[in-house]
Amino acid sequence: MKPDLPVWRSLLYVPVNVEKFIDKAHTRGADVIQLDLEDAVPPAEKEKARTLVERNAARVRRGGADVVVRINQPLALAVRDLEHSICADVDGIAITKADSASHVKLLDELVTGLEAKRGMKAGRTKFITMIETADAFTRIDEIPRASPRVAAMNIGGEDFALDLNAEPDEDVLLAPKQRMIIAARAAGVMPLGFIGTVADFSDWEKFRLMVRRSRRFGFDGAGCIHPGQVTIVNEEYSPGAEEVAYARKVIQLDQEAAAAGRGSFQIDGKMIDIPVVVRAERLIRRHEAIKAREARTLAAAR
Repeated sequence: MKPDLPVWRSLLYVPVNVEKFIDKAHTRGADVIQLDLEDAVPPAEKEKARTLVERNAARVRRGGADVVVRINQPLALAVRDLEHSICADVDGIAITKADSASHVKLLDELVTGLEAKRGMKAGRTKFITMIETADAFTRIDEIPRASPRVAAMNIGGEDFALDLNAEPDEDVLLAPKQRMIIAARAAGVMPLGFIGTVADFSDWEKFRLMVRRSRRFGFDGAGCIHPGQVTIVNEEYSPGAEEVAYARKVIQLDQEAAAAGRGSFQIDGKMIDIPVVVRAERLIRRHEAIKAREARTLAAAR
């Protein structure tokens, strides 16, 4: 994984032009507030909506969240969106319908110019590449490698299924989402999303079980379309107390085994070798990164 990846468990979509959502966004506990210029904003409102980004980005990050702006396609809209979105209070851009490496590189070039123009550190603005068409899916390995700005990738399930003329359910999306996880890990970026659909929040316990299952597949975080999803996603995309305790035990016993000249050992009748130890070390690093983020968030909210 890239060394500078943020902790982005929950990314709460908030329409940039709806004041009642903007006003409360910083209280929702999301790691990221994703200001939406795309689907949540009707065409007639897009020009006005993009002028609200800079002011509202500063407002929604008051609780310690990072801010990502979801921009539009086609390119003519994307360019105007970027002109209003590259600023000190925006940490990332969600590239909708990412098409190819050349598409990502073009947007990288535009953002680099805007960062320089505004006195920002080069490369500060991260990218989330969103795979939403069958054509883009055929280039899923090259897209996240196109720019060092790419921190995460996902599949936009509704649009992707539409392009397949299929239903956006778990059976249809399981294989492509697993393929996306592999491509993201190979590129060193975070795979975002769920195995199921984010659109169904009618049964919170069912939703929790779906998120828990999704983490087993390798997702690091996911978009949320309802504030009630945030707490569940944060909890389920974080290592639990029992997992942390077990991982620490594995690491300690591995150190003891190494000191005794052994390369493997047993815990409760299970053989522990290098992959299990590495998994434990990764889990502890993830746990510590989440705790550090939560401490920063708490400090920002005071």
